[in-house]
Amino acid sequence: MTSIFILCAVVGGGVLVIQLALTLFGFHHGGDLPHDAHDAGVSHAHEGLNLFSVRAISAGIAFFGLAGLGALRLGWPILLSLLAAVLTGGAALFFVALALRSMLRLESDGSIRMENALGVEAQVYVPIPGDRTGAGKVTLMIQGRTVECQAVTRGVALTTGTAVLVVDVLGADKVEVALPQSVFPLMES
Repeated sequence: MTSIFILCAVVGGGVLVIQLALTLFGFHHGGDLPHDAHDAGVSHAHEGLNLFSVRAISAGIAFFGLAGLGALRLGWPILLSLLAAVLTGGAALFFVALALRSMLRLESDGSIRMENALGVEAQVYVPIPGDRTGAGKVTLMIQGRTVECQAVTRGVALTTGTAVLVVDVLGADKVEVALPQSVFPLMES
């Protein structure tokens, strides 16, 4: 039984050390599924507790071996050593999967998605000529950040400080805006 515990500790620990070295040198994927599995709609690691990641399994195997070996060295009977190894390996597997999920939730590319600007209130920063004859600039809040972008309007010219609504996204840095009352006409009673 000692040789099984040693083998598990060496193999599991070796895989963890190799993964750590690859991560330090930039050769990591972040998840443990191949790209094809991600593209096919398989659950990503940060969407749930991924107990079947290579890191979690190798940690579980390493701690299984270390705990079993430690229990045998303390003179525990084989069944009690095996129970300690299984419990410790299972706990390591769970906590590593939990830690990975927590770290993956921190990932963000930080890119502004202009499609999120639709319907957002903006303020004219540089006057906008009317009838789409030229572009001005507006500032607006997208994804919790203040963004400045080019803007055109189909209506009348808009002066600095005018409150407008984004009605269309025309490009990565260009939107169409309109006065709020022209987007939502007042209903007469």
